[in-house]
Amino acid sequence: MRALVFHGHGKSSWDEVPDPTVKEAADAVVRVDAVTICGTDLHILKGDIPEVVPGTVLGHEAVGEVVEAGGDVRTVRPGDRVLVSCISACGRCRFCREARYGQCLGGGGWVLGHVIDGTQAEYVRVPYADFSVHRLPGALDSKDAVLLADIFPTAYEVGVLNGRVRPGDTVVVVGAGPIGLAAIATARLFSPGRIIAVDLAESRLAAARRLGAEAVVSASEDPRRLIEDLTGGAGADVAIEAVGVPESFELCTRVVRPGGHIANIGVHGKAAVLHLEDLWIRDLTITTGLVDTFSTPMLMGMAAAGRLPTSALVTHNFPLDRMEEAYEVFSGARADGALKVVLERPAA
Repeated sequence: MRALVFHGHGKSSWDEVPDPTVKEAADAVVRVDAVTICGTDLHILKGDIPEVVPGTVLGHEAVGEVVEAGGDVRTVRPGDRVLVSCISACGRCRFCREARYGQCLGGGGWVLGHVIDGTQAEYVRVPYADFSVHRLPGALDSKDAVLLADIFPTAYEVGVLNGRVRPGDTVVVVGAGPIGLAAIATARLFSPGRIIAVDLAESRLAAARRLGAEAVVSASEDPRRLIEDLTGGAGADVAIEAVGVPESFELCTRVVRPGGHIANIGVHGKAAVLHLEDLWIRDLTITTGLVDTFSTPMLMGMAAAGRLPTSALVTHNFPLDRMEEAYEVFSGARADGALKVVLERPAA
């Protein structure tokens, strides 16, 4: 089969690799019908995640059809159309029993495209299939469903729930890329009073407005002044960091009100300064986290009912064998306006 293989810092290619097989009785092999590229994949290529070794197939989000299942798999069978979650879960360890699947101690967590071969391929082996794939309703299109593998549960759990968004809140989302836009969409489920989006790209700020941000501001201007003007000087109730660079995290600490919440979603490859000499007195709550995907079934149901704007985030479509071109477009998002790119297996 063909797959997108990581070859070290800044290097990847669409290569011929061995087909995956069932290695453990809890495994399933899925034919990939739709896949997308995540900002985390770009962090891997930049060298921000050194655990990913050369030779690894990248990717952790996919929709496809089960073609083989191990003897212990009970919830899916060959022929089932499934969502492959970005998080695998053994279902038995302490953290899985607490629905903290991202912290799985049994060999799960974020493994696909990280410590084992991932989904940017024609086929993928999924460990712990009973807890790591979800059968899809027939009404849900593959291009919509694949966005439920990572960005929507991540934005909802790590951003909105960790940030404790409540009715009437002022929510600032720093970074209007796919994760930030999904945070805007899911924050609206809690009826905040106002959502403010911050980004450098005008195209992304325009997308933020379409998805429900009442105010937008360029990061190159003075976001803090606008936020103070809109909140009577108090600051935001919730600041969601959705970039993964020191400047965006530090901006969140400056725009949140005393007693507010900072929810960090971004994948950071460099140290950010935490000014405790200024922050200790402000009663702030700062959260970080890897998504657990406990919300995936609920979000999947909402998407099937047309209650989540998943398709609004897809700006580019490619056939699966144009993976390298898709990476070029996604990595040049500021120039070409790309949000999410979806690659699909050509129809037979």
